[in-house]
Amino acid sequence: MREVEVVGVRVEMPTNQPLVLLREAEGNRYLPIWIGAVEASAIAFAQQGTQAPRPLTHELMRTMIEALGDELTEVRIVDVKDNVFYAQLIFASGAEVEARPSDSIALALRTGTRILCAEDVLDEAGIVAAREEDEEIEKFREFLDDVKPEDFEP
Repeated sequence: MREVEVVGVRVEMPTNQPLVLLREAEGNRYLPIWIGAVEASAIAFAQQGTQAPRPLTHELMRTMIEALGDELTEVRIVDVKDNVFYAQLIFASGAEVEARPSDSIALALRTGTRILCAEDVLDEAGIVAAREEDEEIEKFREFLDDVKPEDFEP
C-alpha cells in the first residue's frame, strides 16, 4: 500500500463529470477517480474546512464513529474493476467496512485519517505526470483555492 494525498476535485470537460485527484505522497503518480457531484461537494467542503449549518452525511459519520468510541485509522483504496474503484474503512477496533472511495476520502479529510492505495491499483489506473503536467497541476491547485462547493452543484 502506498500513501496518497488529495490534490482536489475538479469537473472534467466536456463530460461535466467531477473527479477527485490523488497523488502518491512519495512518488510521481496521480490517481484520478470519477465521482458524483454530491461527493465532489463533500470533498471540497472538507478541504476548505467549511462547516454546513447542519451536519452533512460525512460529518454525521465522523460524529457517530466518535460516539461509538471507535476511530478511523486508515482509508484504503483496494481495487479497481472495469473503472470502478473500491475502498475499505479500517477502524481501531479491528472492524473493516467496504465503502466507495469518494465517501471514504470525504470521511478521511474530516477525521485527519491517512489514505492508502494498493500498488496494483496505482499500476493499473495511475498516471505519471510529466514536468508540464506538474505545472498544470499547480494551476489546478490555484483553482482549488478559489473554488466553492456550490460550483459542483448541478
